Amino acid sequence: MTRIVSLLLLFITISVSAQLQSPAEFLGYELGTQFTRHADVVDYFEHVAENSNMVTYTRYGKTNERRPLTYAIVSSPQNMMDIETIRTNNLKNIGLAEGTATPDKAIVWLSYNVHGNEASSTEAAMGTLYELITKKQEWLANTVVIIDPCVNPDGRDRYANWYNQVKNTPYNKDQNAAEHNEPWPGGRPNHYLFDLNRDWAWATQVETQQRLKVYNTWMPHIHVDFHEQGINEPYYFAPAAEPFHEIITPFQRDFQTQIGKNHAKYFDAEGWLFFTRERFDLLYPSYGDTYPTFMGAIGMTYEQAGHGRAGLGIDTDEGFELTLVDRVAHHTTTGLSTVEMGSKNVSQLNSEFKKFFKNDALKYKSFVLNGTPDKIESLTKLLDKHEIKYGFSNGGNVTGYKFGVAEKGTMNSDGALVVSTNQPKGKMVKVLFEPDAKLSEPLTYDITAWNIPYAYGLDGVASETLVSASPKNMNKATLNTNNNAAGYIAKWNSIQDAAFLSELLQEGINVRFSEKKLRFVGNDFDRGSLIITKSDSRNNPDFNKMLNEIALKHNRSLYASNTSFGDTLTDFGSPDVKMINAPKIAMLRGDGVSSLSYGATWHFFETQLNYPVTHIDTDDFNMRTLAKYNVLVMPEGWYSKMLNEDTLKGLQQWIRGGGKVIAIGAAGRSFEGKDGFDLKNNEEDKKEDVANTPKGNLIPYDQRERESVDNFITGSIYKVTLDPSHPMAFGYGDTYYSLKQGSTSYQFLEDGYNVGYIKDDAVSVSGFSGKSAKEKLKNSMIFGEARMGGGSIIYLVDDVLFRSFWENGKLFIANSIFFVNNNKFTL
Repeated sequence: MTRIVSLLLLFITISVSAQLQSPAEFLGYELGTQFTRHADVVDYFEHVAENSNMVTYTRYGKTNERRPLTYAIVSSPQNMMDIETIRTNNLKNIGLAEGTATPDKAIVWLSYNVHGNEASSTEAAMGTLYELITKKQEWLANTVVIIDPCVNPDGRDRYANWYNQVKNTPYNKDQNAAEHNEPWPGGRPNHYLFDLNRDWAWATQVETQQRLKVYNTWMPHIHVDFHEQGINEPYYFAPAAEPFHEIITPFQRDFQTQIGKNHAKYFDAEGWLFFTRERFDLLYPSYGDTYPTFMGAIGMTYEQAGHGRAGLGIDTDEGFELTLVDRVAHHTTTGLSTVEMGSKNVSQLNSEFKKFFKNDALKYKSFVLNGTPDKIESLTKLLDKHEIKYGFSNGGNVTGYKFGVAEKGTMNSDGALVVSTNQPKGKMVKVLFEPDAKLSEPLTYDITAWNIPYAYGLDGVASETLVSASPKNMNKATLNTNNNAAGYIAKWNSIQDAAFLSELLQEGINVRFSEKKLRFVGNDFDRGSLIITKSDSRNNPDFNKMLNEIALKHNRSLYASNTSFGDTLTDFGSPDVKMINAPKIAMLRGDGVSSLSYGATWHFFETQLNYPVTHIDTDDFNMRTLAKYNVLVMPEGWYSKMLNEDTLKGLQQWIRGGGKVIAIGAAGRSFEGKDGFDLKNNEEDKKEDVANTPKGNLIPYDQRERESVDNFITGSIYKVTLDPSHPMAFGYGDTYYSLKQGSTSYQFLEDGYNVGYIKDDAVSVSGFSGKSAKEKLKNSMIFGEARMGGGSIIYLVDDVLFRSFWENGKLFIANSIFFVNNNKFTL
């Protein structure tokens, strides 16, 4: 009977394969001779799935621009008939599904084209699929291969469509040709211009959110993220560079090396150059290699020379032509070599995978977190995306490492969120919550601090003892039934409150905010509290209905006050209870603007604040256009070309008339040292010391890079003192923890308001900072407002919207827009 079944399967395979076309046959051109549109890639994968019983092809979501997100499952016909059992057995093996199992299959996941203009990998995905089912079937007998042919379809099509429009025929390999120089913003990011290879842990983007749902149902043993690098680099593959995060096991380190040596065998046979163990480390948890690694896999990045400059072919600086055909061949080779290594090591992969999810040896057993309900709920939503378990404390004091004070302390845990490491994904919990990641090497590829309690603005304790917890439903707002109140008061301490205000203003409901603390009928309300009065809405017959509907939609509770007479000196009609004038906002984009910063700001306005913004290209910026708006948002960038002398004078006049500029990060440099902007670099005070220092650099050539880290801050978290009485800091206390990405340091504003600052020596609580870089931060302004006539310029030296994951910083933006110097600007 078994023989009959086997013969039947063989017959089916042969008969189906007879209908199967190669990529070249299906597309009408050889892979590497054209860039394939995403829709055509999808068509090819669908063709293969329809004509092979070794492949299924599924759409797991859509991008912002409605392109399909897809993945293929590839294995032997017998495995495909039993695929659900293979999947669940893998989850049972690591404790993520009920029951026990002894899996005997390897699961290899290949992710292509996370950066849209690193476009050779999607071409390679088609070739790899065809090779596996036509020439490498023996590997599929004990291996399941998951192929995501394009993680970033929006970015890929942006690049491929642009290239296909501008390229010469035949292509021009001269580096100066237009086809090798992408226009802003380039094809690398997704629709919102996010780098999806930095979004795995934070899951801010729809592509990541939808992919994680599939990833968690499979939990592969090996994951590869295919990339491209500069045209003059050959090829990079594992093993990775130091630093490795401390949770990475000896097996994970060793197996990377085994895979690398297998790749080297094929590359050496072809005479292809490569390098390993340099540049690309395994520390920051939000990459396509580190995230899978911290989820137990052998996570790796493969980098092919090319990137957005290479096109179909380009002359490198070394004098040879790099072609897309070459790039596709290299990626296809490493992809197949990876599957081969999975197939040859099934038993060890499964046994070591199981060991990874045992977490008894972790130092911290529970992370206990206190904070406002909104902030706690924001964090639980993130944990849900990763299917990390959590609960809520049953009460009592908890002792352990106390965040903020960075030493042992005690915290009351009544109702606190508890995230423990005694669960299968406990190592990822450690990575995300640990006080400070250990560094074996300060030269890293990305930031070195990302601590969740600081990012979400939570008080917390890391306990070496397991803290008991139980499920708890989040609080829901109740309908306000008092329709005769003099006014309603809503709290202000989260970005959810800002989204509530945003909708109220857009619906034409008048809203005030208080610059003073309030008390009504014994109830206390902090600065920034929103006040919606019956008096301000007397011409709106649907006022109560609209207000209640919007409050319920945003899960906001309203305090109904029957009197506008305050218990303290501040009544509803006080001059300190100010009307919020709905701002008209313009934001700059285009040449000179950081596409990443612009994208994060755009994403914030559209998906969190939900407030309309007009995007203006820097090439189209002029004062006549700006006159239609009263707020100008400048994402990080370099604006010297746009802000010539005449434009700067016009901008000053606009500000004096009541306009408001919000300069994020490096955008502030455009105003450094300029009259009226009150912004001076701290380095100016040190010029005399520098002048008296002997000139010349005697550091040896081979030590220059290492010595340079003394001037680096690679994403470190610093303690910042706040002035909570200033509207820009409403909703915060007197301390904020800021993610600093560099040592840019400004003097305290002389005439303006220093809202956030570092006084005396800078205090870093997590991450690496070079000694000299840290010293530069002494006595520096971090957040400030400079007044100019009737308007303001707001400086956010640290980009609080960086990658959209530093949730606790976002309220600074909302405060700056709605509260700071909120004048009635005449348009």
